[in-house]
Amino acid sequence: MLADLLSECFAADLEETWERERTATPVRAFAVRLHATGCSLRETTSILAELGVERSHGAVWNWVHRIADSVPDPPTASPSRVAVDETAVKINGEWSWLYAAIDLDTKLILDVALFGRHGTDPAAAFLSGLAKKHDLSDTVFLVDQFGYRTALSRLGLSGQVDYTDRNLIEKWFHTLKMRVDRFHNSWVGSRRSVRQWLALFSHYYNYLRPHQSLNGRTPVEEVLN
Repeated sequence: MLADLLSECFAADLEETWERERTATPVRAFAVRLHATGCSLRETTSILAELGVERSHGAVWNWVHRIADSVPDPPTASPSRVAVDETAVKINGEWSWLYAAIDLDTKLILDVALFGRHGTDPAAAFLSGLAKKHDLSDTVFLVDQFGYRTALSRLGLSGQVDYTDRNLIEKWFHTLKMRVDRFHNSWVGSRRSVRQWLALFSHYYNYLRPHQSLNGRTPVEEVLN
């Protein structure tokens, strides 16, 4: 069982991220994955200790952020239906807004971004960044308010208000917040640190987390099939 857990690590092409580390790569990858799925640093180091690996919180923290800076972007997609939305998150006691977009067919998280406020302008900026990463020529965006329609119109993108099929993005936000609530109600640290954790969690969701609705495949496997 332990061997199986340690073998489910991040991509081998990230090996150079951890050159000259004294802890074996599968163990570091396992620790990073534990943190990505919602374990606190204290819980992560406690689990490692149970496995006979004594490491400090600071060591695990460094592993997490080094790998977060190196995880690849999701593969370029040509989605037909995309749900987009934002949710409030607290960083150092102040509110920010996390924007995210998900391909409803493959369950791929296409992008995430943090903004200091929400509204038409941040929505348009997020959608513009999304269009630079993916082929949206035949995409219909499902949104929950008409403010997004203005942002979509600015960029020549197609969208419609939908309160049913787009629920997948709400479920993803719920999953993310359950992970966050496992170790804090408000991030304490830099916005860069928050972006790194979000990149790591999105990587875990896209590349490592199998979906029952995809017959046990990950979103990336579904896109590349």
